[in-house]
Amino acid sequence: MTMQNRLDEIRDGLLQKLKEATDKQHVEQLRTAILGRKGELTGILRTMGSLKPEERPAFGQKINQLRNELEQALDSAARTLEEKEKAARLKAETLDISIPGTRPELGAEHPLISTMNAIVDTFVSMGYSVAEGPEIELDHYNFELLNLPKDHPARDAQDTLYFSPNILLRTHTSPVQARTMLSQKPPIRIVCPGRTYRADEVDATHSPAFSQCEGLVIDEGVTMADLKGALASFATAMFGEDVKVRFRPSFFPFTEPSAEVDVTCSACKGKGCPKCKGTGWIEVLGAGMVNPKVLDMCGIDSKKYTGFAFGIGIERVAVLKYNIPDMRLLFENDARFLQQFGKGR
Repeated sequence: MTMQNRLDEIRDGLLQKLKEATDKQHVEQLRTAILGRKGELTGILRTMGSLKPEERPAFGQKINQLRNELEQALDSAARTLEEKEKAARLKAETLDISIPGTRPELGAEHPLISTMNAIVDTFVSMGYSVAEGPEIELDHYNFELLNLPKDHPARDAQDTLYFSPNILLRTHTSPVQARTMLSQKPPIRIVCPGRTYRADEVDATHSPAFSQCEGLVIDEGVTMADLKGALASFATAMFGEDVKVRFRPSFFPFTEPSAEVDVTCSACKGKGCPKCKGTGWIEVLGAGMVNPKVLDMCGIDSKKYTGFAFGIGIERVAVLKYNIPDMRLLFENDARFLQQFGKGR
């Protein structure tokens, strides 16, 4: 076989293989096999030393022409296959904008939080400010300054969770009231929202962790009538204009006189039903005039100042406001239940 025939064979063989190439990587493999350092055309170029001197220029020219021709063929095939691969990839990645998208789930305010905010906003609109305090509290603030000395029998109703004999999880937000009275001179008008803890069994109406919003007003000439007016405004804001409020005598060591406060049942509108046990009323909070002993212990002159205090169970208000049958639903984080509230469903 002559040298020219060998060159023709290399060119024809490469062109045929380029037609059969399926991807750019295959083209580059052919480039290496023909034009690489150990390629077929490079190997033929190294045989020029065996030719006569007068034959070498013409042979070298043919080799260069063939190299240029093959490089152009390889480059053209590589571009063609690259464009095909790109087109196939774009087709595979094309988004069908006619397919409905997936709407993200939007969160909504938890009914407990919305209830707490509504209660706080109601009292803030009446001129109250918001006060907060620690959930891990000293016995001194949680009980003693509220006229509940050690071994007082009324402590049994608030048997709670202790870290030590003098440190506990607060049983109400009343310690915030005590701290405020110690640090601030009257007039005082505050609400204290927050989490509280007691050693209760979990059932439809009780939990060892629950939320309260307590209020305290101290000034000259404050009377029980002021307390009734404030709580009547609260009940109207929470339950509507038709709600009625009832005060029943009760006992709390830190208030005197004291009262349990009921509102008309939201389910039967006061007619009597299983929810209100046929009475037409549901208890929502405790309240009363601040005991003079509490004022004196906190450094406030009880002969000059009077005040009232109240404690609202936020879970109880939420249950009534939204007609929730079981308080435990507020803590279980069941999305099916929570989606009923707010605009995030």
